[in-house]
Amino acid sequence: MPRAAGLLWLLLPGLAALEPLSVGLAIGVASALTGYLSHPSFYCNYVECCPSAAKRLNAKALKVQLNAKLFGQHLAKDVVLKAVMGFSNNPSPKKPLVLSLHGWAGTGKNFLSQILAEHVHPAGLRSKFVHLFLATLHFPHHDQLRVYKEQLQNWIRGNVSACPRSVFIFDEMDKMHPGLIDAIKPFLDYYEQVDGVSYTQAIFIFLSNAGGDLINKAALDFWTSGKRREEIQLKDLEPMLSVGVFNNKNSGLWHSSLIDRNLIDYFVPFLPLEHRHVKMCIRAEMTARGYAVNEQVVEAVADEMTFFPKKQKIYSDKGCKTVQAKLDIHEDVMRDTKAKG
Repeated sequence: MPRAAGLLWLLLPGLAALEPLSVGLAIGVASALTGYLSHPSFYCNYVECCPSAAKRLNAKALKVQLNAKLFGQHLAKDVVLKAVMGFSNNPSPKKPLVLSLHGWAGTGKNFLSQILAEHVHPAGLRSKFVHLFLATLHFPHHDQLRVYKEQLQNWIRGNVSACPRSVFIFDEMDKMHPGLIDAIKPFLDYYEQVDGVSYTQAIFIFLSNAGGDLINKAALDFWTSGKRREEIQLKDLEPMLSVGVFNNKNSGLWHSSLIDRNLIDYFVPFLPLEHRHVKMCIRAEMTARGYAVNEQVVEAVADEMTFFPKKQKIYSDKGCKTVQAKLDIHEDVMRDTKAKG
């Protein structure tokens, strides 16, 4: 309506010279045009809009992207896909979706959270509706804990008021001061509204290295007993993981009421990556750079990675985290291969 008023104001000088019938017609055309321009189907093509509650995520597209880009994480892909689609298809969720992703660095936690954010808001981390918090950057000082709690509550309250389907990602949870994350407990609980704001359509994702040792040990135990990693199920890890993180003093979830009150919907384990998974990462990065896959380069980069345990050398101790940097060293070889091709 304000846009219509502004448009009509610009037309007033010309309207004075027109017949009453022409004036009425002009006003009608201006109103119709303004209504069209301000309609979400047009307006949101040029300005990012918060998706409506009726908009559902594309399960097939999300599954395809997870399968194509996230390697060695059958558990994480299965759990997150089912959790997110169940949440998206629920017309009246009782609480926001809360996921806690755990595992060593380079196993895909950040990657998965970014993929998920992009499917809720196409601009991903560039979206004004996706909010990334880094513990060491945004909450560095323990003596400012009270201030951080108030700021965090105000930030979440204000952004969910602006867009109910906001996504909040908390990275480095293992470096967050214990007790800080409990400030958002009221927003994650089973309340229809808190001070007039509903949080039931929002998504909260916690990323942490805490619990990684427990996950790695369980994966190694499966390998030692001759079982395939794909046989590992969520029930084999989730109870142990939630208790371990709750009792870990080096975790932002240490003795957290979020765990105590069962407000975290899923503890999602990210398994350590094997040689074959690291090679998948290398091939994917080469393709992303526009190069044909050169298996000699793949082998060379994989050989530069370090693996554990020391004797068996099964799992990459940095996952795929250093693949990009190590591939840079072989850029000339890949460029030559591309030129010859």
